[in-house]
Amino acid sequence: MQHGLRRVKARNDLRTRLSICAKKARYATEAEAVAAIAAATITLRHYTCDRCGQFHLTSRTKGKRIARPVTI
Repeated sequence: MQHGLRRVKARNDLRTRLSICAKKARYATEAEAVAAIAAATITLRHYTCDRCGQFHLTSRTKGKRIARPVTI
């Protein structure tokens, strides 16, 4: 039974902590977040925050697919 409790806790840990959300820059649209990524000097990805509903940036990319840059 305890194994089931751990599984539920692990799912709840996926939420963005409110204190982290409050510290991060917020982007109202995905386009704004992508523009900020383009201006950055490090590899970043954007995500929709489950707390505020806006977009944040993160440098954590392990296990995540990163879109290739568009060449014109």
